[in-house]
Amino acid sequence: MQSIVHIALVVKDYDEAIAFYTKKLNFNLVEDTYQPEQDKRWVVVSPPGSVGTTILLARASNPEQESFIGNQTGGRVFLFLNTDDFWRDYEEMVARGIEFVREPQERPYGTVAVFKDLYGNLWDLLQLKEDHPISKRMK
Repeated sequence: MQSIVHIALVVKDYDEAIAFYTKKLNFNLVEDTYQPEQDKRWVVVSPPGSVGTTILLARASNPEQESFIGNQTGGRVFLFLNTDDFWRDYEEMVARGIEFVREPQERPYGTVAVFKDLYGNLWDLLQLKEDHPISKRMK
């Protein structure tokens, strides 16, 4: 069996990224370990209740990496945050100042809206319908 453990997200600053993900998105800080031999930190966050893939907040370490902060996928939606209650999470995120760039819509696969993270990466907030293949896998 194999699984994807982390997705690396290039960030400008560890502490501002941690603050955004833990305070604005209500994620859990899973790990924050200093690695002195490389003068960097191993910072991992995940949504509350998540048991799958986590996000590794990786500080850009050179100009080439810095150029990808906020645009890791060329302007496409990069990450997909599934929820069991779309409207609860949408309203909480709006109240915390999250910027939605596409309003909620009903789609054949579920309810979805697009928001930006602190650097401009695009995310889908979505609640998949119960008969969606991914929803069936999560049960």
